[in-house]
Amino acid sequence: MSAEAQAGTGDRFGHARRTFRTWRGQRPFWAGLLTALGGIPIMYFPYANLTLGSMTIRMATTAGAGSLIIGVLLVVLGLTMWFQYQSRVFAGVAAILLALVSIVVSNFGGFVIGFLLALVGGALGVSWAPAKPQEQVPAAEADDAGPADTDAVPPVMGATYRVAGAHHDESGTSPDDGTNGRHRAG
Repeated sequence: MSAEAQAGTGDRFGHARRTFRTWRGQRPFWAGLLTALGGIPIMYFPYANLTLGSMTIRMATTAGAGSLIIGVLLVVLGLTMWFQYQSRVFAGVAAILLALVSIVVSNFGGFVIGFLLALVGGALGVSWAPAKPQEQVPAAEADDAGPADTDAVPPVMGATYRVAGAHHDESGTSPDDGTNGRHRAG
């Protein structure tokens, strides 16, 4: 392919990448991914065959069906965190509980790999919070406002700040005195 032919695909790839980044930022993406990945070893190992030469080792246990159910539920909870992120706390708590149960039921939680992935994914799902939207400043106000026009004014040494409607307080800890509730030494 020539450079000209690849230039046309770069814009589409960049757009798809930006779209995916926006989608990923609006939900607990890593929590869902780790939870779903944690379900795979939990449901795989009880049904796997390991062949060493002419000897076959099978990890099948009586709890194979339980391992399959736990693994499938973890994958579903991971997808739930992606596509129904409003229920991320429920999905995270359920993933943590299923990870703990998998230690007993499924070969030490998929040889601890699935247990750790599901546990961390569930914890991330519980702790994730959506970002608060930033306030958009209209273009006309953004042009007028310079770097000196800010809402937060840094404190100035020796300046007094007056609170509207406040009465004079002699304690020395009033916002009117510029101390904002802090006591002065001496």
